Amino acid sequence: MSPTGHPGAIVSAKWLKEHLSDSKVFIADATVHLPDTGRDAQAEYLVEHIPNAIFFDLGEIADPKNPLPRKVPNEALFSEKVGALGINNQTHVVVYDTPGLYSAARVWWLFKLYGYDNVSILNGGLKRWKQCEYPVTNQIVQRDPSDFKIINKRDLLALQSEVLDVSQSDGEILDARTPGRYSGTEEDRYPGTRSGHIPGSHNLYWANLLDQETREFLPKEQLGKQFEMSGVDVSKPMILSCGSGLTACILALALDQLGHSNWKVYDGSWDEWGRDHTLPIDSAT
Repeated sequence: MSPTGHPGAIVSAKWLKEHLSDSKVFIADATVHLPDTGRDAQAEYLVEHIPNAIFFDLGEIADPKNPLPRKVPNEALFSEKVGALGINNQTHVVVYDTPGLYSAARVWWLFKLYGYDNVSILNGGLKRWKQCEYPVTNQIVQRDPSDFKIINKRDLLALQSEVLDVSQSDGEILDARTPGRYSGTEEDRYPGTRSGHIPGSHNLYWANLLDQETREFLPKEQLGKQFEMSGVDVSKPMILSCGSGLTACILALALDQLGHSNWKVYDGSWDEWGRDHTLPIDSAT
């Protein structure tokens, strides 16, 4: 429970509008645009963002030694970087992104991985905020650095070895990519990356969990049906994968909303698996 009465992992635009002036609420724009879009998330933030929001750079709050982008930083680096933003252990972090829900769930998962639950996603993100005709600004808020302590790291991160074990056991792997990229009929966006999917994995395209107009999460009953239609057994241990570790976190957030906790996110995802030619793949081609 936060000092503001923590409403859970998802908050509405109306809730955030009512808490804009709350000093304990820390608003973060965590937008990521992939290279082939030609868009610059930080430049867009400077043009417009929700009042009092800071830019949470997932490219910077990442493992600098990993050649793949936006991989999980170690505990010391995460603590240092988020503290430098002004976040402490009394802060209620509300995170959003520009498209509605894409990269923001990654921030929710990172905090959850490092034992901090006082984090919420803005349902529908900036898209829904603007649909509600709530204010945006180009004014930058300066926050004093603070001290963020990691109390209890959780076992929510899957490594490649665990994915291999699950693919050969009774567990489940769920892939959040488009059906075309999953099946291998759609070419991967990164040169040198094979097309297809991890053997035995199921596919649930992350965008199918959202209302296409508001970009808000579907009601829980409809979320549950999406998982059922994917063929995955949510009662089994699950490893969640995607292209680069972003949208797998949307699956994690949806499972969290449905009361399931027996899951991990494969941080390397297809960026790692698809480039390693020693690893098996399946495809429709």
